[in-house]
Amino acid sequence: MKTKFFATFITALMFVGIANVNAQTTKIGYTNVDYILNNIPDAKDIENKLKTEKAQYDKLLQDKIAAFQAKYEDYQKNGATMSAVIKADREKELQSGQTAIQEFQQSSETALQQKQQQLLAPVLEKIDKTVKDVAKENGYTYVFNTDAGPGTTPILLVAPDADNISDLVFKKLGVTPPAQAAAQAPAPKK
Repeated sequence: MKTKFFATFITALMFVGIANVNAQTTKIGYTNVDYILNNIPDAKDIENKLKTEKAQYDKLLQDKIAAFQAKYEDYQKNGATMSAVIKADREKELQSGQTAIQEFQQSSETALQQKQQQLLAPVLEKIDKTVKDVAKENGYTYVFNTDAGPGTTPILLVAPDADNISDLVFKKLGVTPPAQAAAQAPAPKK
């Protein structure tokens, strides 16, 4: 009987000890990866590269549309005087031109999305590594991302500001946190 009581007592002490250790070492923080991404210089570089590439695609698309419209106007203007063979050839040419424009639009959109993913991947990896480094350096056991995606409810609804590690991540990335940058900015002249 004493052995059973003693074993139960030791087990209870171990459980209480483990619970106390876990309660003392669990530190939870949060950040918003999208907020960090949108406020670092890398994001502006990516945005500029994508704008440049999109402008190139748009220019080429406008050239294709202008060429198509010229052919279409010529067809409408001279269609009545064309022989059946020439008219059929022009109609086929116009249909293939229209198809080519649609295919170019789709492929350029896909290429832009792929380029965006290609450019974002290393930046997101850098942010992820920095968040993990900041968490480790500051004793956080868990770090939540408050951004659950567009149109969704954030994962973390209530949390103390002291557990927001975003400014620590900015500093580790070598970027002045946006709130500090705004406070340091000179006041507008009147």
